[in-house]
Amino acid sequence: MKPVNGFVSIEAWLSHDHPVNALTSSRFGSNSAGAHMIDNITARLRYCSSLPTIPGIAMRIIDLANQPEVNMTQISDYVSMDPALSAKFLKVARSPLYMTRRTATNVRQAISLMGTHASIMIALSFSLVHSMRIQKDKEQRHLELFWRRSLIAALAARALGEKLGYKKLDDLFLAGLLQDVGVLAFDALMPEAYETISRRALTHDDLLQAERKTFGAGHDEVGYWLLKHWKLPDYLALSCLAYHSLSHEKDAMSRMTACVAVAGHIADHFLHPGDPQVKRVATQTALECLDMNEASFGTVLDAVAARMPEAEELFDIRLLNPVEIDAIMKEARDLQTLRQLSKDLELERGALRDGLTGAYNRNYLDNVLQREFELASRNTWPLSLAMIDLDHLKNINDLYGHQVGDAILVAIVQKVQSQIRPDDIFARYIGESFVLVMPGASREHAHKVLGRLLESIGNLEHAHDRGTPIKITVSIGAATHMDGGTTFERAEEMIGATEAALLQAKHNGRNRISLWQGH
Repeated sequence: MKPVNGFVSIEAWLSHDHPVNALTSSRFGSNSAGAHMIDNITARLRYCSSLPTIPGIAMRIIDLANQPEVNMTQISDYVSMDPALSAKFLKVARSPLYMTRRTATNVRQAISLMGTHASIMIALSFSLVHSMRIQKDKEQRHLELFWRRSLIAALAARALGEKLGYKKLDDLFLAGLLQDVGVLAFDALMPEAYETISRRALTHDDLLQAERKTFGAGHDEVGYWLLKHWKLPDYLALSCLAYHSLSHEKDAMSRMTACVAVAGHIADHFLHPGDPQVKRVATQTALECLDMNEASFGTVLDAVAARMPEAEELFDIRLLNPVEIDAIMKEARDLQTLRQLSKDLELERGALRDGLTGAYNRNYLDNVLQREFELASRNTWPLSLAMIDLDHLKNINDLYGHQVGDAILVAIVQKVQSQIRPDDIFARYIGESFVLVMPGASREHAHKVLGRLLESIGNLEHAHDRGTPIKITVSIGAATHMDGGTTFERAEEMIGATEAALLQAKHNGRNRISLWQGH
């Protein structure tokens, strides 16, 4: 089937024996939407005189869309037949909702600015909504939630598409707008019974379950049937199935259908702002179905809220009061602030670590050593410091390459970190030299810890692609402050004593520990 102007004709679709995609296959089998519904529902839909009807202008516009050649003059002529539709059409062309760059003064200019395909979608949106709203009794207040949800879902579908870089945003708007049209069909078929169950349903899912229990079918299936009956494009009919197919047919969805499904959850979030479960589901479905991160999802919510006033005026539908919108967006901004703080914390942590080994870096070492030195001096408790230097690492780099040398550095850091206390600080000092800060560790305790590290590092075998695994040893110099009569005036003096002890260990043959003995 080859789409014409973005549509697949109903005749082309019906001429194929296979369903449009896995959504219709798993839901209705291989024939039609009516195959899944009980026979009397199908028959009543076919012959219901009060069923919502598609207006004549909308039918003409759909006919145009299915023609091989469509020009602006034809669309302009049809839209101009309806003065109310023309006025809405011009208003939307000038609004921030569609973000046209120039001002349109007539319908033809508006079509030129937005394009023929977008104009068709916009005209259908206004025409269908206007027709379906005036067909209903003004006293039927239970449909107010339906219209609010439909328009918010339309805004959300468009905002999602815009965020994800889709081109046909107006298709998404119309698909979101029509996804629950089966509600109107049910209300026309059995108004009293349907009003009863719709008033009792606390959530959108509750409504669907009540429909299936009472009537043998849900508004998703009835909506699909109705849009096919109106001969609207297949992808618009499939939008009726999207929201309620997420849990079991996620992989079968196109990206457009997934957008419409997620848009329904966003609408639920705006309509039930105090329900944490609704918010969690909306966020989770966006992450899972559209691969959106939380920050991107937050910007979509912002876009939906920002466009509500314009949409309310264009469609003459009250969506939310300003207090509700402000509360929802404040919560979204608070969440974004927390996420940003978390990101900042991660960046800060990254700035404290050595990029290669994951040990703390020199800047962090200098700060923490000064702090621990002052605490030890003030409270007269011991502080031990060790400098660990890898023996002959330069020879390994020269012989096997720096990649092998880097891998050895990483392995040794991981070994040390696995054997020290949570309060100990292990940092890269320079090159192949590291410093271990041990708050509260006496000279004796530090010596035992360093002895274990010396042994475990010496036992490591570092594999490479040139034969026998490499073994490497370390030399360690250590000093203790506030223990055994040894004290230092400044942290820098303690570092100097540790370096002197390290030089002594190297001078004595390496692969050993040397403790600072004092002057």
